[in-house]
Amino acid sequence: MEKKKYYLTTAIAYTSGKPHIGNTYEVVLADSIVRFKRQQGYDVRFQTGTDEHGQKIELKAEEAGISPKEFVDKVSSEIKSIWDLMNTSYDKFIRTTDDYHEKQVQKIFKKLYDQGDIYKGHYEGMYCTPCESFFTESQLVDGKCPDCGRECQPAKEEAYFLKLSKYTDRLIEHINTHTEFIQPESRKNEMMNNFLLPGLQDLCVSRTSFKWGIPVIFDDKHVVYVWLDALSNYITGLGYDLDGNSDELFEHYWPADLHLIGKDILRFHTIYWPIMLMALDIPLPKQIFGHPWLLQGDGKMSKSKGNVIYADDLVSIFGVDAVRYFVLHEMPFDNDGVITWELVTERVNSDLANTLGNLVNRTISMSNKYFGGVVNNSGVSEAVDDELKEVVTSTYGKVTEKMDKLRVADAITEIFTMFKRCNKYIDETTPWILAKDEATKPRLETVLYNLVESITIGASMLKPFMPETADKIVAQLNTTLRNAEELGEFGKYVSGTKVTDSPEILFARLDVEEVLKKAEEFKPAPVVKYPEVEPKETITIDDFDKIQLRVGEVLECEPVKKSKKLLVFKIRIGDEIRQIVSGIAQYYKPEELVGKKVAVVTNLKPVKLCGVESQGMILSAADDQGNLSVMTVQRDMIAGSEIC
Repeated sequence: MEKKKYYLTTAIAYTSGKPHIGNTYEVVLADSIVRFKRQQGYDVRFQTGTDEHGQKIELKAEEAGISPKEFVDKVSSEIKSIWDLMNTSYDKFIRTTDDYHEKQVQKIFKKLYDQGDIYKGHYEGMYCTPCESFFTESQLVDGKCPDCGRECQPAKEEAYFLKLSKYTDRLIEHINTHTEFIQPESRKNEMMNNFLLPGLQDLCVSRTSFKWGIPVIFDDKHVVYVWLDALSNYITGLGYDLDGNSDELFEHYWPADLHLIGKDILRFHTIYWPIMLMALDIPLPKQIFGHPWLLQGDGKMSKSKGNVIYADDLVSIFGVDAVRYFVLHEMPFDNDGVITWELVTERVNSDLANTLGNLVNRTISMSNKYFGGVVNNSGVSEAVDDELKEVVTSTYGKVTEKMDKLRVADAITEIFTMFKRCNKYIDETTPWILAKDEATKPRLETVLYNLVESITIGASMLKPFMPETADKIVAQLNTTLRNAEELGEFGKYVSGTKVTDSPEILFARLDVEEVLKKAEEFKPAPVVKYPEVEPKETITIDDFDKIQLRVGEVLECEPVKKSKKLLVFKIRIGDEIRQIVSGIAQYYKPEELVGKKVAVVTNLKPVKLCGVESQGMILSAADDQGNLSVMTVQRDMIAGSEIC
């Protein structure tokens, strides 16, 4: 009987820098799913890789003083080494600088142009370089990128566009008739309500303002925009050929059974990618799952905050499987998860050292102590044995049910619930008491056999999530892992088998203070990006002396009715009260500034802003990260005091 195929992809990692543990989570999650499918007997194809074009990379390479290709070669290699460190079993690691990929992207672009789905125009809007995304003013959130929260810059350039509106109704119908297409349900609602139903703007699919991209073969002034390039990897990595000479892999594995991506790039995968496939007359993927983020304890990981945690640093303290366990078990299905050094330590101690490690060690140690390591089933059973067997044999069905819904954390919880039941079984059967009487030794043999059999089944279920640990457990029990068909059966461990006489400690308990001390060595210093300020011509003290600066006390502040940017102030300057208008409404609520003593330029010529007279200027500091702060007086100076 031919195996059922299963093709899973992750998003390809952007080669702008080393991926943190939040980025690494995705490939570990994907690996656990494909390992589970392989265990079930599926013919699995698992693809991951790196996204290597775009303006951000061109700028990073320039900063590093090397070519973009040298830059992405280095970062892609680092990403691949981390994926390998985490024991991920991918079948294909694609790079978007691979020659075969670039050629197919060029063919795809030209085909869509030739059939009228791509056309030339001009783009004018707000551009976020880190996200490689254009936005309209209305799409910005507090004036910043709605995806990453960073500053956007105005951009205008000639570009090619993909006609999204042509396929919108067809895509809406597909989503409505394929209820599993976008998961979780909340992500589907977000895409429908925020993007599809209000109407789509055509998508910019080329750029002229930088060169690090795949050239448009019929217009070499343009390079293919990163998303059309990057998204195509899911088919080019299977050997797709637009001219009809596709590899057998494409014919066999496409459509993808699952695109596993972060929730921040859901729009690109559930709207732009399906429309591209429709335009190419290629079947759509079966499911797209937008997983949540793994956050640091104090919010989203950021180098500028200095709160980034990397997988290799975690592994150096906890080990690969402990890190895999944490990120898989602690990430909710639909909400963001949290990782800190303290939380990982707590989980290692409670779940891995106590629940699992202690169970395996106690069972092997008792087998050695009481029977020289030989495990026999004497068949002396009691009612409590049936209760244990029921829990053990029913667990795999529960795990499968959770995995079918991509609820990986819940699946792992089911396995550890079973291990906890085994620990309870030890307390219920009291082997140490049974060992005191020769008459109860047969009963003790059965108890230990039941424990060894239960642990073997549990280790087999653990294999997709903690592969090294599963192998270590069965090696110590001198047996092998079970296949999926055997995990609902009890009693397959061969009676008379001898376990190891020197059990290995699977997970040692850790001291949290020691862990935090080691973690300090890995903590990156916050990255300070100093503002770039255009220098002005040199002035003399006489020039400066022309400006009159005085301390002003804010008495009143309110929005200017006709403007979203302006606030109007009543400010005391000595025995005079002035009205001053300032464009800082997006940075301050009016009530925040009342009572503050601020620096004011008092000899500016009055002007009218939105019909409101302004009799001076409040001084503020602004950086190129979009932050602004009104300049206040440190000490309690009398309003009207001269600033000199």
